[in-house]
Amino acid sequence: MSPETPSRSSRGLRKLVTLGLAGLIATTPLMLPATALADTEDELQSAQQAVQESNQAYEEATARVDELQSQMDANQDHIDELEAQLPGLQERATDSIRLLYKMQQGTGGLLDLLLSADDFYSLLSTIQYLDVIQSRNSDAVDELVAMTDELALTQANLNAQREEAEKEQERAEEALDEAEEARDRLEAKIAAQAAAEAAARKAAIEAAIKAAQEAAGAESGDATFTTESGSEAPIEIPDLPDADIVVPDSDRESFVAEWAPRIDAYLAGSPLAGQGTTFAEAAWEYGCDPRLSPAISMVESSQGRHCFLPHNAWGWGSSSWGSWEEAIWAHVAGLASGYGGQLTYAGAQKYCPPNADAWYASVLANMLSI
Repeated sequence: MSPETPSRSSRGLRKLVTLGLAGLIATTPLMLPATALADTEDELQSAQQAVQESNQAYEEATARVDELQSQMDANQDHIDELEAQLPGLQERATDSIRLLYKMQQGTGGLLDLLLSADDFYSLLSTIQYLDVIQSRNSDAVDELVAMTDELALTQANLNAQREEAEKEQERAEEALDEAEEARDRLEAKIAAQAAAEAAARKAAIEAAIKAAQEAAGAESGDATFTTESGSEAPIEIPDLPDADIVVPDSDRESFVAEWAPRIDAYLAGSPLAGQGTTFAEAAWEYGCDPRLSPAISMVESSQGRHCFLPHNAWGWGSSSWGSWEEAIWAHVAGLASGYGGQLTYAGAQKYCPPNADAWYASVLANMLSI
């Protein structure tokens, strides 16, 4: 990869480091390995999305219950009105039933009434009058039945809807609880991983100190270890167990302006001298700590003085490049994709397996000096 054409797909890696485990990073300087970071980030996002979806479903179910309750409250006046009308309707219906019964039972009297008509027109009037009476009384009975049915149906429908809505609310609440529990378990897992990384970093520093002390008391002199490139490097002890996380979250110009001179000062007098801008631009592009690649170059090759392959100052596989610029961009890209762009003990175990403790401590010591 040339320095002029860096992959723009690396933007996602920078965003991953910047935004991925923002809460965790805010409370602890520990970082997970790149693969674990990406996997955990995906899991955490999925868990949070499940919580949000469950919470939305619960809110919708709750709103439905509230809506039905509002309908029930609005219908209560109508129900009260129906109930207030029932006694009068019941009385009218009772009278009507009583009168209809008398009319139906009193067949003789009804016949006498019809025969006593003076003429045909009087007979028709009498029949029409009796029909009106019977119709009014039948309507009163029908009205009572309809009103009673309406009241029962209104209450039954609202109760059924409210019952189903409450069940849906309960299901949504259970789903929300399950989603929150899953998220909490994942956050606990992340915290446990961070604690394990912290313990490993501390153990690495202690192991490096012990090795240095043992070497100081022996005739061999200063303590050294074999790097990934196969050279011997001194074990350096950092003043702190970890480095503050540097994530390129500012604009490119400001980031490069801040870190390029610091890296140049660190590399002064070495074959990599003057490459501060290259390191800073590559770090910004790929979302890496700008100190990591320069520090590794010091541990692996004394800042490019003892490269085991052309322009390979980092013990980086079996690669060689035609220029420092090309090499720096390639190495920083590899740190971003394979190591999360940050120094971790898990990353040290991957980068220099035989001597991860000394490698981690020495790289960290150099990062802190930039």
